[in-house]
Amino acid sequence: MLHQSYVHGASDKPLLGETLGVNFDAAAGKWADRDALIVRHQNVRWTYGDLKRRVDAFAAGLLALGLEPGDRIGIWSPNNAEWVVTQYATAKAGLILVNINPAYRVSELEYALNKVAAKALILATEFKSSDYVAMLRELAPEVDGCAPGALNCQRLPHLASVIQTGGEAAKGFYGFDEIAGLAKEIHHQRIVGLAATLQFDDPINIQFTSGTTGFPKGATLTHFNILNNGYFTGEGLKLTPKDRLCVPVPLYHCFGMVLSNIAVLTHGAALIYPAEAFDPLSVLEAVHEERCTALHGVPTMFIAELAHPRFAEFDLSSLRTGIMAGSPCPIEVMKKVVAEMNCSEMIIAYGMTETSPAITLCETDDPIEKQVSTVGRVFPHVEAKVIDDDGRIVAPGVTGELLARGYNVMQGYWGDPERTDEAIDVAGWMHTGDLATMDAEGFCNIVGRVKDMVIRGGENVYPREIEEYLYRHPKISDVQVFGVPDPKFVEELCAWILLVDGETADEDAIRAFCQGQIAHYKIPRYIRFVDAFPMTVTGKIQKFVMREKMIAELDLKVAAMA
Repeated sequence: MLHQSYVHGASDKPLLGETLGVNFDAAAGKWADRDALIVRHQNVRWTYGDLKRRVDAFAAGLLALGLEPGDRIGIWSPNNAEWVVTQYATAKAGLILVNINPAYRVSELEYALNKVAAKALILATEFKSSDYVAMLRELAPEVDGCAPGALNCQRLPHLASVIQTGGEAAKGFYGFDEIAGLAKEIHHQRIVGLAATLQFDDPINIQFTSGTTGFPKGATLTHFNILNNGYFTGEGLKLTPKDRLCVPVPLYHCFGMVLSNIAVLTHGAALIYPAEAFDPLSVLEAVHEERCTALHGVPTMFIAELAHPRFAEFDLSSLRTGIMAGSPCPIEVMKKVVAEMNCSEMIIAYGMTETSPAITLCETDDPIEKQVSTVGRVFPHVEAKVIDDDGRIVAPGVTGELLARGYNVMQGYWGDPERTDEAIDVAGWMHTGDLATMDAEGFCNIVGRVKDMVIRGGENVYPREIEEYLYRHPKISDVQVFGVPDPKFVEELCAWILLVDGETADEDAIRAFCQGQIAHYKIPRYIRFVDAFPMTVTGKIQKFVMREKMIAELDLKVAAMA
């Protein structure tokens, strides 16, 4: 039993002291004939052997472009087979893959590419309302007048090569399938030789973290960071070569790239991509037709799957496990996933991009009440502690900020030592910015963001606690609680509510549901019924957008500035 809120994930399983490429080669040799990647919207069905041949050929082609170990190469694309090939080929070539949010527009793309001095960019032709080729041309009109690989652009001075997936390559662009053909024997031999010279502490990936203010920060991750985080995720899920994971989460984010791709490909299991972006029907169809044993998603994805009008048509009996993560996971939603989707071993993971990403994970054999009400215990080989405002470790059960230390902590923010020092202290602890409690057994519960905590009339109020209570209401499908300015109490509570399809309710009914059940100061003063929440591509709720809208609607600008 813990006497203070500090834990160390002691483990008899050693960390993997190798690069991602070396690990993949061993996996491909061991499971060459087993399914590795099935991409339903591209009619791709590759074994481990198939995937390795494509990875090696593309890696050699990247060297033929003139790229050198340590160079940065961006990828701006929804989920597809090319994403996986690129992820592993860049690792084997010693390149640093820069994940670019598919929702980015021109100015955001310009910032990301210039921040890391990217020499090459892989981009999709289009996705939803985004015409990627047109946006790149807007930034780099010079591409129309140059040969592929010879871009000389004023606004993107480092970018030389643009590689297009999906459709015929535009003028000045390489087609993705052309790259492998550029390689000569010397490039193939060099890929083989790099396996012995690349180090597992070399940076391999830059992921831009979205913030509510300022420019995105480029979290820089190593082979060691993401290989081990993915591997121990697979261990936690008890993955074997018989497992088949359905992946509807975006690959540009750590959830898809690490907790899905690397967890699976270190264990000989199969990756199943149902579509290029999340669609609840495509997920249900994929699980049913591919006999998936595992399913990943953020809470909003599981809510949409459960609520789909055709949900009952699909046989989900093959499911066993999976991860719900990416944002706070409502207890009631977790219970429904376990009961109605046959995910008896569904677990919750918690972390952040800067920790590669996972810090804690439930075990499949943890007591069900712990699985549905906590984010589990610390990962193997990782430390965690909860501290107060003075930096002191708190007692079990006391709320404070959660910190993590270990192999999973990023090297830093690319080209930004000042913000790196703000995030990682002198003792190596990553400050998550999340409020948490840790019980006497080491199970963690995330109660909110440090910045999300609402102080109403001197009382500290954690929105997560109120959300969990409101999820019990039979008419509520989803709910988000946040603070808005108030001249009397400094802050007041506001709840945005999504009702179950076909149900109706009013504000008085919701308040009556709370009366006598939670403290009066926790009952939201403002309640709005909405059709959707503002969120990022990864499904993270943007409470700051809700707050801004309510300030405008309620004319609280004067109070907000007070």
